[in-house]
Amino acid sequence: ENISDFSLNITDCTQVVVPEEVFFTVAAAGILENLLILIAVVRNKNLHLPMYFFICSLAISDMLGSLYKTLENIFIILCKVGYLTRHGDFEKKLDDAMDSMFILSLLGSIFSLLAIAADRYITIFYALRYHNIMTLRRALVILAIIWAFCAGSSIAIALFSYEAATVIPFTILFPLMMFFILCLYVHMFLLARSHAKKIASLPSSTVHHRTNTKGAITLTIFLGVFLCCWAPFVLHILLARFCPHNPYCACYMSIFHVNGTLIMCNAIINPMIFAFRSPELRSTFKKMFCCSR
Repeated sequence: ENISDFSLNITDCTQVVVPEEVFFTVAAAGILENLLILIAVVRNKNLHLPMYFFICSLAISDMLGSLYKTLENIFIILCKVGYLTRHGDFEKKLDDAMDSMFILSLLGSIFSLLAIAADRYITIFYALRYHNIMTLRRALVILAIIWAFCAGSSIAIALFSYEAATVIPFTILFPLMMFFILCLYVHMFLLARSHAKKIASLPSSTVHHRTNTKGAITLTIFLGVFLCCWAPFVLHILLARFCPHNPYCACYMSIFHVNGTLIMCNAIINPMIFAFRSPELRSTFKKMFCCSR
């Protein structure tokens, strides 16, 4: 807020404010949609597969992002009406906890996308050995390691967020992981094209290949949506840390509320992609809502 107030004095860009009702509505929709994904996977035993467990991990990350913005806005409202102060010890601890939740959501989303990408890669190029390589137990161990690392990192980053040595690795991690996943995609699609020619004469293999390619395309959509929704906020963090007094940086930071809304929109869009691309999930949702025979 101090940076936002200062930016009004050095730039002609006015602060863009998103109504609190919009924040709460979008956040509630994101939490509800991702909760439905978790319930659907738990209820349908056919979805008890490593891929859907990784998708559940991504859904939990999205829920944390929406919950973070909801709690942050409640915190701001309580400060405005005088129930909380801005510089008290309790408020500082509460702010650190919310920052930790935000970082946990971001890191959880990145590593969940990476796990889904690796799972798709193994599915496409090691199809015959997939169930030996990616067992359910191994998938759960991977998720436990991911969330333990993300939880530890989020606490450390939140506690030392004012140190450049903490901010720089955190902000570098985002483009680095995205670049790694992008390289994995490029390699995946290039090999998929060559494999498609070799298995064109095998009808069953062709169907299997098309199914796996569809999964890779779905993952590409996830990544594109994730970049569009999270990259503006990560850029805001970089600018606020390294050039808060620059008029151009301050002008960009005036749309802070819009960038926060984009994060919550990611939590709404991802479940829609799940439901649209997965026939098994669509069938489960129909049974849940329509109580079909």
